[in-house]
Amino acid sequence: MHNGGVRTATAAAEPPRAEFGRPGLGARFLRAGTSSALATGVSQLTFIGLSVWGATPALTSALAFLAGAVPNFLLARRWAWGRSGTPAMRRELLPYVAVIAATGLTAVGLTTLTGHLIEPLALSGFWRVVVLDVVFLGSYALVFMLKFALLDRFVFRDAARTRGSTS
Repeated sequence: MHNGGVRTATAAAEPPRAEFGRPGLGARFLRAGTSSALATGVSQLTFIGLSVWGATPALTSALAFLAGAVPNFLLARRWAWGRSGTPAMRRELLPYVAVIAATGLTAVGLTTLTGHLIEPLALSGFWRVVVLDVVFLGSYALVFMLKFALLDRFVFRDAARTRGSTS
């Protein structure tokens, strides 16, 4: 704020504002974490339901991953990174799919491996689901920070370029 050409202390103390339409880093991190937690809830319901039904660890973790990935993209893109309009295929959708596919493959791989490792233990249905679910959730916890950094720095890095875009 200026007062007759003299800068006031209030104006100097104001923190720099985030780009229009793109929340600040802390807000993006919290919002991405929240959307990821909601997507994890959807994944968990799918995972537990299919596990109790008796599906294989590979099928269970793959379908649970997909069940959470779609709402996570839609929510995180709009809310965490302030994007609107139709996503650009090459700049947003394909890189997003690549990042989450790596995350999903990690979860599917670790869950499937664990399923094979615990098979000789002949765990009851309940304990089998618990062990597989802990591994499934743990794999997502391990890669969340990396996933956020990749999405923030590469996939959704330039909000100004797509603001109001419909292509």
